[in-house]
Amino acid sequence: MRPAVASLIAVTALSTWTACCPSPARTADVMAPVPDTEAAPSLASLEPAAAATTAAQKPPYPATRRDAIVDTIHGERVADPYRWLEDETRPEVKAWMEAQDAFARARLTDLPRRDQLAARLKELFYYDAMYAPTHRKGRYFYARKHADKEKTVVYWKLGKGGAEKVLFDPNTWSADGSAGLGGWWPSRDGKYVAYAKKENNSDETTTYIRDVAAGKDTGDVITGTKYASVSWTPDGKGFYYTWVPPVGGPVTVADRPGFAELRYHRLGTDPMKDAVVHPATRNPQTFLGGGVSWDGRWLFAVVQHGWNATDVYFKDVKKGDKAWRPLAVGLPAIFEVTAWKDRFYVNTNHEAPRYRVFEVDPRKPARADWKELVPESDATLENVAIVGGRLVLTYLRDAASELVVHDLSGKRVRQVALPALGTSKGIAGNPDEDTGYFGYTSFTEASVIYETSIKSGAVKEWSRVKLPIDLSQIVAEQVRYASKDGTEITMFLLRRKDAPKDGQRPVLLYGYGGFNVSLTPGFSSSRAVWLEQGGMLAIPNLRGGGEYGEDWHKAGMGANKQNVFDDYIAAARWLVAEGWTNPQKLAIHGGSNGGLLVGAAMTQAPELFRAVVCAVPLLDMVRYHLFGSGKTWIPEYGSADDPAQFKTLFAYSPYHRVKEGVAYPALLMMAADHDDRVDPMHARKFTALVQHATTSDRPALLRIEKNAGHGGADLVRQQVEANADMYAFLIQQLGM
Repeated sequence: MRPAVASLIAVTALSTWTACCPSPARTADVMAPVPDTEAAPSLASLEPAAAATTAAQKPPYPATRRDAIVDTIHGERVADPYRWLEDETRPEVKAWMEAQDAFARARLTDLPRRDQLAARLKELFYYDAMYAPTHRKGRYFYARKHADKEKTVVYWKLGKGGAEKVLFDPNTWSADGSAGLGGWWPSRDGKYVAYAKKENNSDETTTYIRDVAAGKDTGDVITGTKYASVSWTPDGKGFYYTWVPPVGGPVTVADRPGFAELRYHRLGTDPMKDAVVHPATRNPQTFLGGGVSWDGRWLFAVVQHGWNATDVYFKDVKKGDKAWRPLAVGLPAIFEVTAWKDRFYVNTNHEAPRYRVFEVDPRKPARADWKELVPESDATLENVAIVGGRLVLTYLRDAASELVVHDLSGKRVRQVALPALGTSKGIAGNPDEDTGYFGYTSFTEASVIYETSIKSGAVKEWSRVKLPIDLSQIVAEQVRYASKDGTEITMFLLRRKDAPKDGQRPVLLYGYGGFNVSLTPGFSSSRAVWLEQGGMLAIPNLRGGGEYGEDWHKAGMGANKQNVFDDYIAAARWLVAEGWTNPQKLAIHGGSNGGLLVGAAMTQAPELFRAVVCAVPLLDMVRYHLFGSGKTWIPEYGSADDPAQFKTLFAYSPYHRVKEGVAYPALLMMAADHDDRVDPMHARKFTALVQHATTSDRPALLRIEKNAGHGGADLVRQQVEANADMYAFLIQQLGM
């Protein structure tokens, strides 16, 4: 995703494949509105009926109260019968959640082939893997996944041939596995590693400092680091980070991002007295982050306005600048800056939707004085880094990766050969060292890490994930189809070679479509199991994503959001028209912003789908900005506080489009009990409404993951169970 203030989405290549609403903690969702008369339940349906809400053919759902709540918003009457389910601290809501989860799990556990799926998923989810190392002054730091452990372990060693030593083992941090590792950042001298610890895999973290040689923490404990990554000074004496105060007083959950401050922590001092180097914006629709350059001279502050604009400021630390100087401020574009020696290298989509690279002299930072090094091309420039004194560029061409090396004058040196159409997040390494590392994955190949020489271009394999699966029988292809307005959309199709085109293929249609997030080729163990079972997977590159640049993103955000749903529904119709499947064999799946996508598709075209898997979603688009990190997504979606934006949001809001008397597809709603990004109230309210409104005997189930955040649980056994439930549900519903 773009931009990357402090480092979303979240595609887990070897386990569950669920993208997430981007979080500010990572350095990183209408053209044909539906008539308002179709957007809300009738007021007559708000009577708190009991027997009338559950037809005889429906499953015996736990009882759910309905309230006659109707708001008038900008002159529009808006029904909200399940508002009481928004407050999960109430005993009544807790009891309802427990009853719904128990009801769902009882039905899921008894599904045919569920245990068989779980056994196969265990074979593929528990594996050995070694990830690319980070080099700091002769010490190498790296993560390893073990086939006999639930969580990844971080190691270090002195020199490449040194003895391996454990740095962090989150498997030992809590008896129930609820404590986990977030980010970790070695100091430039390799003596210390800052690391973030989180509970229940939520976004909230506390940061600690590990003395590498001593193997224990220093005593520095920094709370309020939910949105933080660590930027060490070259001397290793301290670091810059983003801090947010606890909730209380004027600091509400929804407004908290606006209180973020850029701070400096000196090791051994009281974190509560850390210097504030950039104050809070007090604007909850922004993220604040920053960091220091590799040589320690330049300090940057970045204010992120949604996912399509950044303001960048800088200081010369060497000269002792007191005031921040603007580099790129007030422009409707993304600016990502890398400083090296006496120049800034800026990757931007300003007047170039697919991005280009500039060189900037800090003494003349005015936009008119920037020098273009790498012009915009027909591929989308995803990332720019400096490794080994050269520019390393990562592109997307038709949603597949390309790696290109340029010298610092902008001259193209070489393209790094990748095995086939796949995904790489770019070459990682130090700007003053020749060795770099890059990962690669494709739909038919699990993760591989390569080591490369930036100077010579030599490449050798560093590590490879090996799994007990034959991928030679899997076919991956890219097709193109027309959306409702004629726009051409690309889509990946995955299937077994022997899958006939007979209109009976069980198809799972996955999508996201927002926040500049790109869906690219990547291996997933859970997908592989679906294909083994005879299923087919379809992944369209919807508008709102970043595959084709900022224009593509803007075409699916704000007032244009309906385009995303049209693209997705058109993909379903294409799959049927081309003879791959039919509505009784077609299911849809998405998470977070993708949960909004499948909720919209389910309520706009219920006749097209047999089953829906909706994970950690946004579904009440009238009230989403009042919960969790919702206000930070206003630049992407809009706000119901604005009359024009309300009209757009209300027209497609899935919660408000559910109508009585419609036979909705089977629904598996997958929520998490510690999701502090997208409030689970969306999942609760929508499930309750579908259970009440549908005339279908197909189930609407709410499964709630324990000790889990927006990205799910970080225990492998929980990932296995969740995927077994999901695929068993789909297999039963699609008659496989």
